[in-house]
Amino acid sequence: MVAQTGNDLPVSAFVGYEDGTFPAGTTAYEKRGVATVVPEWNPANCIQCNQCSLVCPHAAIRPCVMTDEEMKKAPESMKAIDVKMPKELAGMHFRMQVSAMDCTGCGNCADVCPAKEKALVMKPFESQLHEAANKNSQFAQPLFEFSGACAGCGETPYLKCITQLFGEQMMVANATGCSSIYGGSAPATPYCRNYRSGFGPAWANSLFEDNAEFGLGMATATRQMRDRVERIMKEGLACDCCSAEIKALFTEWIENRECTLKTKEIADKLIPLMEKCGCDICKQLLELRHSLVKKSQWIFGGDGWGYDIGFGGLDHVLASGEDVNVVVVDTEVYSNTGGQSSKATPAGAVAKFATSGKKIRKKDLGMIAKSYGYVYVAQVAMGASQAQYFNVIKEAEAYHGPSLIICYAPCINHGIKIGMGRTQNEEKKAVECGYWHLWH
Repeated sequence: MVAQTGNDLPVSAFVGYEDGTFPAGTTAYEKRGVATVVPEWNPANCIQCNQCSLVCPHAAIRPCVMTDEEMKKAPESMKAIDVKMPKELAGMHFRMQVSAMDCTGCGNCADVCPAKEKALVMKPFESQLHEAANKNSQFAQPLFEFSGACAGCGETPYLKCITQLFGEQMMVANATGCSSIYGGSAPATPYCRNYRSGFGPAWANSLFEDNAEFGLGMATATRQMRDRVERIMKEGLACDCCSAEIKALFTEWIENRECTLKTKEIADKLIPLMEKCGCDICKQLLELRHSLVKKSQWIFGGDGWGYDIGFGGLDHVLASGEDVNVVVVDTEVYSNTGGQSSKATPAGAVAKFATSGKKIRKKDLGMIAKSYGYVYVAQVAMGASQAQYFNVIKEAEAYHGPSLIICYAPCINHGIKIGMGRTQNEEKKAVECGYWHLWH
């Protein structure tokens, strides 16, 4: 399909995919090679802050740490330096690896590099092709990689970071818009599985007008399945076949069912024991093994969805009190359809259908949600404060109720004069001048 020869595929090639699902992480096979310039890493200048990897819109540059044994097996061109921190990694080797064929050449990585002398310099694509043979791992693998978003996209770094923290147990309902196009244009899917455990985000796209309800349905179904798990476990406490160890784990799971790390730890112990036991209770729970670990429910969309067409559903879901996390990537304009004004467009801004400047002010979605009193609400801009963004997504996930995170996302439709390689800097300037406020 990537080679534009999809018509040559026999029907038999689709066996197992009759329900419309696609394999995960297929963007890794595209290797577009579209950049004219890509970053070259200078190890002598690197302070190992990893900010370049954090802001990369396409997960095309990543830090990796290697042992002496791994370094011996690495290609000769894969140079590295000693790890500076943390102390637990002393004696290991650090490298910032660029995937030249997946890079779009936006330059955000070089722009944010805080080193006195830049550790990343944009060089002609041809001069960096030798890096293609170098493979890399990373501290926290992005489970959203090599998307087809515009070079320098302001939206994708936010979503990528969420998958690094919660990707193994994520479920995503994605509204129509830019995030659904770069999130799943057949056959290219940037959401991928973890290389250690084989788990990753379950992603599906819904319409503009009902995506919030779609995500609520996912969360409700998950809760019902986990209620069933708890009910069976309570029956298992009286089962003569289940061992004392299994029953102790049942009790521990019931007491900690809303804690992701704890349920993951319990599931790893419980599943092998239930496979050995084989009683009716254990058989029922093994059929529901994917519901043992607490899921992380996310609802993604842009401002056209969250502020406008899908607002009625979003308001309903936030008011429901359900444990869901909503992310609105706010470009302040309908990006995917060419830059029409939305209720997120600020007063005076020029856009399609507002060519003389928008006459009314921007809708304050955050304050509307805050008025409920039981919704966790935040406004963030990664380029202005990476720490605040990380704190917000961790707090939103930990909060047992509805969460709304509004992310400032510079867009190619903004016509940024200094280019899309400075989108992180644009976020910083928006906060510094008082236009965009950080709060949670």
